[in-house]
Amino acid sequence: MSHTVFDAPLSKTIMKKISLLFLKCTGWQVTGELPNSPKCVIIAAPHTSNWDLPYTLFVSFALDMKIAWMGKASIFKPPFHRLFRWLGGIPIDRSKAHNTVQKSIDAFEKSDELVLAIPPSGTRKQVTTWKTGFYHIARGADVPIALGFLDYRTRTGGIGPLLHPTGDMDSDMKTIQQFYQNITGKNPPKNDPVIPPAFITEGSPLP
Repeated sequence: MSHTVFDAPLSKTIMKKISLLFLKCTGWQVTGELPNSPKCVIIAAPHTSNWDLPYTLFVSFALDMKIAWMGKASIFKPPFHRLFRWLGGIPIDRSKAHNTVQKSIDAFEKSDELVLAIPPSGTRKQVTTWKTGFYHIARGADVPIALGFLDYRTRTGGIGPLLHPTGDMDSDMKTIQQFYQNITGKNPPKNDPVIPPAFITEGSPLP
């Protein structure tokens, strides 16, 4: 992984102070603890707004958690490409889903520590299905899945429990689904603010 803001002690300290101040001023609280694992996949959900990325970073700094996050390649263009990479971003080509999963597994195998945040909805638009690339990455790399969340209704963000993929994806997904069913994104569907997502077994794990 490339050198990021999380690797620079001074920048990380400054960003933590800024994050804590911003979260306090906006009425947000951070709950949960760092995943008890040096390597894991974090579900970044719900993903319904451009605000999800900065809030995810603020929560990460508040928890002293170094993360890498996946973003569609189109946002990694000048003049912001270097900034997003410095903030831990990894550009992803949506047309190469399988390649993305394998590259992510390879990155875990080469790293002593890696926390990879993936929005499984695949887009910030309204969806009724989540893509399961995050599950295949965790399963292939033999790492747990941390249930990260941003609940705009209660203004709470943080990390929920760790789930160790069993290989029974249907059962594991039901457990994940239950955790998120009462968590509300910034722009939920107008007629139903909480829609537990269904899952599809193919597709890239992209924001």
